[in-house]
Amino acid sequence: MATTYADMYKSAVINPAKKAETDAICKRIKSGQARYQSVAATLANGIPWWFIGITHFMEAGGFKNPFLYHLHCGDPLTGRTVHVPAGRPKANPGGGTVPPSKTNPYSWEESALDALRLMGYNKVTNWAIQDCLVLFEKFNGLGYKKKGVPSPYLWSYTQHYVSGKYVADGKYDPKAVSKQPGVAAMMKGLGVK
Repeated sequence: MATTYADMYKSAVINPAKKAETDAICKRIKSGQARYQSVAATLANGIPWWFIGITHFMEAGGFKNPFLYHLHCGDPLTGRTVHVPAGRPKANPGGGTVPPSKTNPYSWEESALDALRLMGYNKVTNWAIQDCLVLFEKFNGLGYKKKGVPSPYLWSYTQHYVSGKYVADGKYDPKAVSKQPGVAAMMKGLGVK
């Protein structure tokens, strides 16, 4: 890529037609800030609360109460994850002996910590914008990078993304357009500098 992610982020502008939607999403993310900060404090490695909040939105933001769903992939906290990564968390809720269920769900915090540790984010200590964008991209997958196109996961709703999207696992459509903001638009909306 001719331009670094840091340069792309600096120049990124939210599409004016998508600004109100992005602002509403950022307001929703901010409403969970205390919970995201709590998880960040537990990891104690400088992970920004907004990194956790944006990841959570990307995986579970479509639900009325996203705190009822795993950070890993948006599956309900009433069971282990079914989607990739399947079978998480490995431990039972609260570290007990009773498996997860509707009456014994995981707490959002214990699931979030499992997801972040599984991705190795508990070992990361550099949270510069460029590095965060790379981590976000790795979380979603490197298929776009391999195709040499900007990832909608990162750049949707900014001028750096026009079209091209994986519409199913392994099925890329160059004409498909993402219908959700990319993480850079949300970072901009949250005032990340």
